[in-house]
Amino acid sequence: MFLIHEILDLAIRLEKNGESVYRNAADKTSKSDLVSLLIWMADEEVKHARWFSNLKQKLETDSSNPFMADMGREIFGDMLGEKSFSHREVDFSKVERADDLIAIFIEFEKDTVLFYEMLRPFIEDNDTLTHLEQIIAEENNHIAMLHKFLADEANVSLVGD
Repeated sequence: MFLIHEILDLAIRLEKNGESVYRNAADKTSKSDLVSLLIWMADEEVKHARWFSNLKQKLETDSSNPFMADMGREIFGDMLGEKSFSHREVDFSKVERADDLIAIFIEFEKDTVLFYEMLRPFIEDNDTLTHLEQIIAEENNHIAMLHKFLADEANVSLVGD
């Protein structure tokens, strides 16, 4: 059986991995508008990780569990499939164009949204569900911003302004 703290640990790891990837990418480009976008995205991931950490702490001290306690490891594993959500499967040293990098980040954000959407049916607490919906909306906003940046900056090199 998956325990709620294991699910929240995965969500926290998703956000921390995203932060690390965005900060690492920002360090490797000198394109100022892309650096600003990546740092903003990293900061957003920090906020989301903090929310999941706070929820985990609340659940450890609160008797009401907003997730179904009996969600099976097998069922959840089937939903996740082979997705690692680690953000480490891409060799960023081989990415030379900003549009390729942004396309990769769009896929990362979509994977994150998919994971959070899979959590929805297991949330019983309305306040928790409302906040999760807000995080999903923010992740979708990140995707929209990345798409806009991609449209504005198509075929731009990762170095130089």
